[in-house]
Amino acid sequence: MRRYHARALGPRLFFPYDIPETKLEWIDPGSQLPGGLVAIYDGRGRNETPLWLPEQRALVFADALTAPRGELRVWATPWHQERALPALRALLDLPFEQVIVSHGEPVHTRASSECAAP
Repeated sequence: MRRYHARALGPRLFFPYDIPETKLEWIDPGSQLPGGLVAIYDGRGRNETPLWLPEQRALVFADALTAPRGELRVWATPWHQERALPALRALLDLPFEQVIVSHGEPVHTRASSECAAP
C-alpha cells in the first residue's frame, strides 16, 4: 500500500504468524473489486475467497480445487461433500470459459470443468 499507493484488499482471518503489516479492506463473497473482479462463495468458510473475472470469463482459485494430471478435482472430505461441492456446483451457472488453480495444471477450459472428488 505504501509502495504502490493502492488499496489493500484481503480476508478477515489470518494465522498469527502471517498477519499483514498493512490494514486491509475485507473481501467477502459478492465484493466488487478493482477491474470488475467479483469475490465468490465456495462453501469453505471464507478461508479463501475465489474470484470471478467476468471480462476474462474465468474463475480463479488458490486451493479450493486441484488439477493433478490436468484433471480438475475437489478435495474429498465429508465437509467438502456437504458444503463445498454444492457451492462449487452453483458456480457452473456462471458463463466461464477457464478455471485457474494454483495446484496442478493452471488453466482449464469449460469443457473440463466438472467438480469431481479426487
